[in-house]
Amino acid sequence: MNGDVLMRPAATHPGAATAEICDIDRVEVAIEPWSWEFAMTRRAEIGRHFARRQRERPGIWNGPMLLLNRYAIDDGVLRGTCFETDYASFLAWREWQSLDAGVLNLFAAAALRSADGAFLVGEMAAHTATAGLLYFPCGTPERDDIDAGCTLDLTHNLERELKEETGLEVGELQAEPGWSAVIDRRYIALTKRLRARQSADELRSRIMGHLAHEAQPEFADVRIVRGPQHLDPRMPNFVVAFLEHVWRQ
Repeated sequence: MNGDVLMRPAATHPGAATAEICDIDRVEVAIEPWSWEFAMTRRAEIGRHFARRQRERPGIWNGPMLLLNRYAIDDGVLRGTCFETDYASFLAWREWQSLDAGVLNLFAAAALRSADGAFLVGEMAAHTATAGLLYFPCGTPERDDIDAGCTLDLTHNLERELKEETGLEVGELQAEPGWSAVIDRRYIALTKRLRARQSADELRSRIMGHLAHEAQPEFADVRIVRGPQHLDPRMPNFVVAFLEHVWRQ
């Protein structure tokens, strides 16, 4: 990371102690082939681990996805490269907490806020690998998020995940420019603030209606978060860090 970037430490909540936040105006990430040593040298272990996790969660599948292997931030622009791997390798890397130098999970997250100021998070469904955790709508980029210029389109990633998980279209929400990048040792969550016209209760009701019509929804429930009293140990670090950052502003 460029040394001129102003990094604001997250607050003292245990779940966000290692995270930092900075403002990003633009993302320029190319897709390039790269040999990931972790995925190659531990192939057999990864296969066994995925088979076990699939028995526990039959809904997960081993499709292609993208991880970040090089990046820098300068003057509000995040530049870097992503490579393609498979979900089995990613899942093992994440759950074994491997800290391969230079490999991070870069993804877009929708910080959905109601007209009355509350944020909404989804409880991951039982069939998912992160069952029970409380997330903003988000997902690790896939091939569909690569544009015609062979670069990563995180706006498309955000729009797709929001639509799939909540039924909402980004176009019907007020989107703030740029991103809040929550950076930890193993991920960069590019968080987009999206404001709805409905109250928190109305927005939750609408999303729950969408989930009820899905054959296998990603979310089992939607929670309303109005302040620090609603922080939950099941929230990933990036969610807690972002919320505390917003509440301090």
